[in-house]
Amino acid sequence: MSSGRRSRSRGHDEEGHDEPDERWAVSYADMVTVLMCLFIVLFAVSNVDKTKFELLANSLATGFGQESTEGGADTAEGMVIPPELQDDDGVVDLTARAEAEYESLEDIKERMHAALQGQGLQDAVDFVIDDRGLNVGLIGAETFFADNSTSLSGKADAVLDAIGDVLVTVGNQVSVEGHADHRVSADPYPTNWELSGGRATQVARFLVEHEGVGGPRMKATAFSDTRPLVPGDSPEALAGNRRVDIVVESNEEEQVRALIPAIAAAAGGS
Repeated sequence: MSSGRRSRSRGHDEEGHDEPDERWAVSYADMVTVLMCLFIVLFAVSNVDKTKFELLANSLATGFGQESTEGGADTAEGMVIPPELQDDDGVVDLTARAEAEYESLEDIKERMHAALQGQGLQDAVDFVIDDRGLNVGLIGAETFFADNSTSLSGKADAVLDAIGDVLVTVGNQVSVEGHADHRVSADPYPTNWELSGGRATQVARFLVEHEGVGGPRMKATAFSDTRPLVPGDSPEALAGNRRVDIVVESNEEEQVRALIPAIAAAAGGS
């Protein structure tokens, strides 16, 4: 009898066992571990190791078939900056970049001048290097355009042929800008806007169709008579304002280009 009571008592105790279920602790521990990993990753990416970054950049460049570089990386622009354009702390030197860009534009200018000189046309254009790039002015006084005409003269063809031989070797964007003198246009041009635009278009077409300059690099703009170079009504003044400017645009960003005029002035050129 007593043995049976003890047995029933043990069965009752086992069925009535009511301890806390601690399986939630496993899920909680997993969540804490994940959060810890997240914060470790966030901390790691917020501290860029410059040396490791350069090694990674060079490794990727090599993987894509390019030569690795000893220069730093300009992460803002996504481009590799050579060591000579950085200061001792690896910071990009804007003045050095502006000087390098000026030298690049000056080289284009000298090559154009040499090509023109080979044909005795070195005095047919005006060269100016400014914050936009290299401005090559085709002046009407040199008979590029007759009155109320967009037709290029034979001399204009020869000048553009020499200039085009250089333009096809560089990758800069090119802006062709047409101008007219202040006199009212006549048929077939309703206003000086159509006249100046026609002149810019003719120059752009010549460079693309005859010289092989890439069309996507070219644009033609009309300024009518809003930007005269020479005041007055003399034949020379009128011819001087009847012109087209070919602007070889700088590839640099605005803050670098803003330094170029001072560098050009100090160099005593353009």
